[in-house]
Amino acid sequence: MMFAISKLVIVLLSPILWIAIVFVWGWFSKKATRKKRCYIAGVIMLLFFTNPFIISKLILVYQPKKVTLTAGQNYSAGILLGGFAGMNKTDHQTYFSEQSDRFIQAMLLYKSGHIKKIIVAAGDGSVFNRGDFREGDFVQEQLIAMGIPAADIAVDRDSRNTAENAINAKKIIDSLRLSPPYVLITSALHIPRAQKTFTKAGVAVIPYPAAFFVKPPDSVVPTDYILPSATALRYWDMYLREITGSLMYWITGRG
Repeated sequence: MMFAISKLVIVLLSPILWIAIVFVWGWFSKKATRKKRCYIAGVIMLLFFTNPFIISKLILVYQPKKVTLTAGQNYSAGILLGGFAGMNKTDHQTYFSEQSDRFIQAMLLYKSGHIKKIIVAAGDGSVFNRGDFREGDFVQEQLIAMGIPAADIAVDRDSRNTAENAINAKKIIDSLRLSPPYVLITSALHIPRAQKTFTKAGVAVIPYPAAFFVKPPDSVVPTDYILPSATALRYWDMYLREITGSLMYWITGRG
């Protein structure tokens, strides 16, 4: 039940939904004053949430900076969180998403000797048609195809969210008797919540952010402050999901 509710909350957090509701409310309102106020509010909200500068600054403050491990920083395992690959129900093919830098970074950490094993924490986060696809199985196959021995890969194929990632990863760690700390590999925006959740579960981790959607600006372009961007709306969705997820995990004692 809680899992389904959390998915519903994610939908309700979308700013584009709020904007649409305000405009629709204005459209059906019979009072001219209320109609005008709704339209004005809708335009202001649209300009605010499509401004790339505002959301970029918020994300840069929230997410950690890029990490580079130096020679001698070697660990028993890296924990790779899923959410970067999925099966298309139309052609039944599996595709990597734009967050697949997580996969690349985990592989590079292994190849460079910084981690000795990769724990893949990726199950099935879908609400409907559960069991049709297990991301962990797919990731394991891809890692093996890249030359990583199967003996150095452990898979949690059942977790549905970050809290279950942490619990199941700890079971794997305990069964393999791996020494802490462990490198936690996930998207930069997800690192704050994931790190708190794993720490709460008793797993000592070193955050290793990947898949940076927003990077520190290397130039100042005036249009970035003025021109609306549809991408900004998507970034707001991801940002609000993480902020709300962190709050919910804190309330429920999971992070």
